[in-house]
Amino acid sequence: MRSVFHSYAGPVRGERPVGAITRGTTSPNRLRRCDRWLLATQAARLRQAPAVPIVVDLGYGASPITAVELRDRVRRVRPDARVVGIEIDPERVAAAQPFTGNGLSFVRGGFELPVPGQVTVVRAFNVLRQYDESDVAGAWSRLQERLTPDGLVIDGTCDEIGRVMTWVALDRAGPVSLSLSLRLRGLNTPSIVAERLPKALIHRNVPGERIHAFLRAVDHAWAKAGPHASYGVRQRFVATATSLRADGWPLVDQPSRWRLGELSVAWEAVAPA
Repeated sequence: MRSVFHSYAGPVRGERPVGAITRGTTSPNRLRRCDRWLLATQAARLRQAPAVPIVVDLGYGASPITAVELRDRVRRVRPDARVVGIEIDPERVAAAQPFTGNGLSFVRGGFELPVPGQVTVVRAFNVLRQYDESDVAGAWSRLQERLTPDGLVIDGTCDEIGRVMTWVALDRAGPVSLSLSLRLRGLNTPSIVAERLPKALIHRNVPGERIHAFLRAVDHAWAKAGPHASYGVRQRFVATATSLRADGWPLVDQPSRWRLGELSVAWEAVAPA
């Protein structure tokens, strides 16, 4: 069957929602790691937006809690921001209506983003994981075309409680970076994130692919940093990232992020071969 993403010609009023209903699994604070990254590293996109920024929580799931949390967090840096939760399932949209207000609304829709104007941020977590890898480029393109000139798409995947998480950040030109975020306590090997890679990469974790080489390098650096564990797991992860950068991996963040169990690498270093 031909992908619904291949023939996109722009948003059309009244068009049928594009996409499929997700499993809907969600929980409070599941996406806190990504939200923390967004507000710490991308706040300028919100603060400098000339118009009221629109932030979309695409495919928020059976509960609207992640959209509510996103509204509360985003408004700390941009009090007039509007957050829109978008779901294909009309029952989920109806169930979310009691939470509407104070800059938060919910509408039925999909990748066509049925909101007026351009969007500053689209956060789509655990959405594309149910699609074929061949659908990713089309889905990304649809979302990118709705962005403001300085807008951002976040396509991510995480475990059920948000302790293992990855996401790709894209601007209007294309993918910019891949971020990994891990709960450090009890961590054996960072490559546990392989189970939660975004759809664009999860099937590429095989020899000969860049993401495979990167995850092997992360595990090697983690093992080499073992002696730092006596100073705490955070110091071990900082040493891991420091070693990766010294080995030539183009990390795009700083130790303040590494101490949180998070690191981001330039997309070209992990992009499918």
